[in-house]
Amino acid sequence: MISSPAAAKLVLVTKSHLFKPTFPASKERMIGKQAIFFHQGDYHFKLRRLVLRAFTPESIKNMVSDIESIAIDALHSWENRLINTFQEMKTFTFNVALLSILGKDEVVNREDLKRCYYILEKGYNSMPINLPGTLFHKSMKARKELAQILAKILSGRRETNKDQHNDLLASFMEDKEELTDEQIADNIIGVIFAARDTTASVLTWIIKYLAENPSVLRSVTEEQEAIKNCQDDDNQDKILSWADTKKMPITSRVIQETLRVASILSFTFREAVQDVEFEGYLIPKGWKVLPLFRNIHHSADNFPDPEKFDPSRFQVAPKANTFMPFGSGIHSCPGNELAKLEILVLLHHLTTKYSWSVVGPQTGIQYAPFALPQNGLPIKLSLK
Repeated sequence: MISSPAAAKLVLVTKSHLFKPTFPASKERMIGKQAIFFHQGDYHFKLRRLVLRAFTPESIKNMVSDIESIAIDALHSWENRLINTFQEMKTFTFNVALLSILGKDEVVNREDLKRCYYILEKGYNSMPINLPGTLFHKSMKARKELAQILAKILSGRRETNKDQHNDLLASFMEDKEELTDEQIADNIIGVIFAARDTTASVLTWIIKYLAENPSVLRSVTEEQEAIKNCQDDDNQDKILSWADTKKMPITSRVIQETLRVASILSFTFREAVQDVEFEGYLIPKGWKVLPLFRNIHHSADNFPDPEKFDPSRFQVAPKANTFMPFGSGIHSCPGNELAKLEILVLLHHLTTKYSWSVVGPQTGIQYAPFALPQNGLPIKLSLK
């Protein structure tokens, strides 16, 4: 286990070729062996290029209004009732993930995809025993059905004019990339998995920290009100623009500080492909190596008073290799721009239109498998 910035940089960046990504075999079977996380070298490089192409600022700036309507619908459905924040955020991030992967096509298959994905996810951390009745068996059946739905979407696209699309599926389907349907399905399921729970966890923590820090909430609300007030008075529901999302420095620092304090991705798995020596230590070939992001983010050497929630600390850029919420190096998260965008859009509408209160005591943390506030943070939301 490594918790120094220098060692993390060695494993993830400078000597990344000596440490291959590694996951439990059951995870590979569930997501699909051809998914991007499980590879290194040329195949990984090609997939990463295709994913990044679909998630560049150029590509996602056209999605702002669609993400906004998903956010407005979500918030509207939470009004005046007790909600489990994490469960609701999972639905929101799932819908945004499908939009980014399948574009407007996703609406037709959304409910079927969601149903299968939720079954798959239930077995994600179960014992990998593939016998009828077990969670793992149910998951593998749902995994098969997901692949069938995706195959149907793929053949539908091939029959129509596929050039009209600029989503992730279109990026994967380009003829010259020569990906098989199985590779495309594995990677789509992988991207949903990577995009959903992590972002939903971050949003849940943000809601908790804003409720606990009224002065921070006030600053964020003022920043978002200013953007709203710049809009044309005749059109109160003016759509947010990409440029608007670039005028949110305070809100962006809240996201950064939440990523640091909550450290959703506590660590990542690597395996040494040969003996590696570092500062007098030997890391033997075949040993698992875990860069501990949480320890790095919570070290007083890197962040003074590390347990305090203080977004203003990000007015100054953190020291190199001390802040790695999306990992680092060639395996860092290619969807981080999309994640930030959907969080900003949701927070804009949440802070300008609603007030909320956390229900019940909130001191505990649960892991499922990411760190979460107790009971998924129950809140009551009402229009201002």
